Amino acid sequence: MSDTSRRPRKPAKPHRRPQKDPVRILAFEALRAVDERDAYANLVLPTLLRKAREKGDFDGRDAALATELVYGTLRRQGTYDAILAACVDRPLREVDPPVLDVLSLGVHQLLGTRIPSHAAVSATVELARVVLGDGRAKFVNAVLRKVARDDLDGWLEKVAPPYDEDPEDHLSVVHSHPRWVVSALWDSLGGGRADIEDLLRADNERPEVTLVARPGRATAEELLREEAAVPGRWSPYAVRLTEGGEPGAVDAVREGRAGVQDEGSQLVALALAGAPLDGPDEKWLDGCAGPGGKAALLAALAAERGAVLLASEKQPHRAGLVAGALAGNPGPYQVITADGTRPPWRPGSFDRVLVDVPCTGLGALRRRPEARWRRRPEDLDGFAPLQRGLLRTALESVRVGGVVGYATCSPHLAETRAVVADVLKQFPEAALIDARPLLPGVPALGDGPDVQLWPHLHGTDAMYLALVRRTG
Repeated sequence: MSDTSRRPRKPAKPHRRPQKDPVRILAFEALRAVDERDAYANLVLPTLLRKAREKGDFDGRDAALATELVYGTLRRQGTYDAILAACVDRPLREVDPPVLDVLSLGVHQLLGTRIPSHAAVSATVELARVVLGDGRAKFVNAVLRKVARDDLDGWLEKVAPPYDEDPEDHLSVVHSHPRWVVSALWDSLGGGRADIEDLLRADNERPEVTLVARPGRATAEELLREEAAVPGRWSPYAVRLTEGGEPGAVDAVREGRAGVQDEGSQLVALALAGAPLDGPDEKWLDGCAGPGGKAALLAALAAERGAVLLASEKQPHRAGLVAGALAGNPGPYQVITADGTRPPWRPGSFDRVLVDVPCTGLGALRRRPEARWRRRPEDLDGFAPLQRGLLRTALESVRVGGVVGYATCSPHLAETRAVVADVLKQFPEAALIDARPLLPGVPALGDGPDVQLWPHLHGTDAMYLALVRRTG
């Protein structure tokens, strides 16, 4: 009998270290921060990118790819979850969150970018080896190979219910919005299938960076000298940076003479400032001023007329942001920390008052895509008393003949028209005025007298504005 124990063994394959890909590792870290800490990508990602640049790991193309991976994955999360659920042999809730984040990054590369399928799979498996280990990397590989068998349209035919059977669920899966958000947006928007699909598509598009030239400190003409800068659509102070322009590279932004501000927010401030008054126009109030974008524009507009802005913010750290935004304003202003529902000022003290109230933020899903997955219908009940209280106090704070602007970055009817209607029932000495003429040139503003802006119609966040005059 031969002694097989003496036979030479085959040499073992050398263990290959996983290749570290700084771009995908950074994208994974950003998604983990959003998932674990309830962070917002628009706050986390710039910090991670800056650190990567400082270490010399990143150039402009790397930063652009990391940004696309993070935002694209977050925007399409609902669609990708439906596809992954069809490719994983257990409920997704039983998949470890870090594994699910890696899988989602891989699916976005396969179905949402032009990265070749083989490269998308291999790069994601390498990422899994680095951040999850070899064992779970095999699971990632197996799942992504299933996903790679079809394109996005093919998968949607398989995982989305037919529109005719369940319109809202179909739109939810195809356009990656929770069903309740689809329903709420559709109610507010009105119209048919084409209208809601245009809106949902717009929510999934990357918004341009919009700057505001603060009057008396900068001009739109100055900002238009920047590379890839084009005029705003509606605001005379707006300039859009195309091709992913970096606002931090603009001198006027670094110096505080200009800021980053969606054009919808600019229009809200301009409409309030332009509303006709009976009597003096000397004292303005921003009753929910944080983080300071509208306050900075209002303060500059007030200074041009010799008026003074009081900017009030309840949260001390946000009041600090307001103070930073207003620093250098050409005229007098004041920033205080105060609760807008229990104000320290006397009733009837102001000629113009803005309350841009806390809300669900459903109007800014282009910029904060993770908010659509974080918000719940019951959040509306939490905001409702505060929104009504702030509007009621604003009406008490303005003098007879003065104007209040009630604004939200949500188009949900429970946060817009329902709030205004309820408060006006309790405050008969006030009446809505038509806001539409105060947004000259802006189309599709509806029947009035209030205004709802939309991403797909106006290229802005879905800002709402009602202007109310105190009559007695």
